[in-house]
Amino acid sequence: MKIKSVFSHSFSAYGTVLTGYDVQPMLEKLKATTPRPEDKVIYEPTDGGLESLPVAAQFSTNAYGGMPVQIGYCNGSNTKLNCLEYHRGSEINIPADDIILLLAPLQHVKNGRIDSSLVEAFYVPAGTVVQIYETTLHYAPCNAVKNGVQTCSGFRVIIILPRDTNTARPELTAVNKEDTLLWAKNKWLIAHPDSAEAKQGAFAGITGPNLDVTR
Repeated sequence: MKIKSVFSHSFSAYGTVLTGYDVQPMLEKLKATTPRPEDKVIYEPTDGGLESLPVAAQFSTNAYGGMPVQIGYCNGSNTKLNCLEYHRGSEINIPADDIILLLAPLQHVKNGRIDSSLVEAFYVPAGTVVQIYETTLHYAPCNAVKNGVQTCSGFRVIIILPRDTNTARPELTAVNKEDTLLWAKNKWLIAHPDSAEAKQGAFAGITGPNLDVTR
C-alpha cells in the first residue's frame, strides 16, 4: 500500500493540518491517564480531563466557530480498514503517536457501497492537528508503518467532534438508503464484510479487500 504524507497536496481533498494550537498539555494528559490496549481499539467520545484543559475551549471557539464540541480519544492497535464512517461536521484528530489514516471520498459512495480501491493512506506524525472534512470517509487510525514494517505497536489519538456525536443511535423509521447506514448519533457507517461491525449488523457496503497497512 502506498502511504502518502498528511502534508502532501493529495491530502487537501480530505482535510487540512491546523496550526496555532498548543496541544502538548492535552497530549501529556492523554498519555498519562488513558489506556492503550495491545489487542484492540477503544473509543471514548468524551473525557473530562481532556475537556477541562484551556485549549479545549479554544478548539470549540476557533476551530468550530463557537459550536459545542466533545473531546475524547481512540486508543489501541490496528492495521486494517474494517469500516468507513462519516459525520455531519469535521472531525479533528491529534495523535500522541505516529499513525496512518485510511480515507476515501464520500462522493464515491453509491447506494451505501464503495470499493476499497478508492481508499488512500496518509502518514500523520505525532502532535499533528488534523482536521478531517465531513465529506471524508474515515475510521479508526492504524499503527504507523514504513516499508511494510510497523514502527509503532499502537496509538493514542485525541478525537474532537460536534457534541454528542457517536453516542446512542436515535430511533428512526428509515426513509432512504442513508438512514440504514446510521450506526450511532451523527455516525453513518459502511462496514467491510470481514469486520466485526458487519457481524454486529452494520451494512456491509465495502467491496474489495479489507485493506491492511502492513501489506
